[in-house]
Amino acid sequence: MSDNPRDDRPDRFSVKPAVVDGVLVVTVYGEIDHDVKNDLAQALISADGTAPPRIVVDLSGVTFMDSSGINVFIAAHRRVSEARGGCASPAPRSPSCV
Repeated sequence: MSDNPRDDRPDRFSVKPAVVDGVLVVTVYGEIDHDVKNDLAQALISADGTAPPRIVVDLSGVTFMDSSGINVFIAAHRRVSEARGGCASPAPRSPSCV
């Protein structure tokens, strides 16, 4: 997994997934909307295509999120919960639900 800035929106969205001690850590910057929902969803899946056991999402760099982004996080939460794992979003800049 690597940094995934949108070529058509380099200054508006990027997502950086990394695995740290078995935890998928996803750092998101910019605007989360319908145009980037698939990129975000892909970043929340393990390299082998399965739900990781634990996900931490850093939303401190997010400036906007519509319902498309919220739906991506709900789907990721469901996948991880079914695998008996967990999701967290530490210290978001503003209240959010993961």
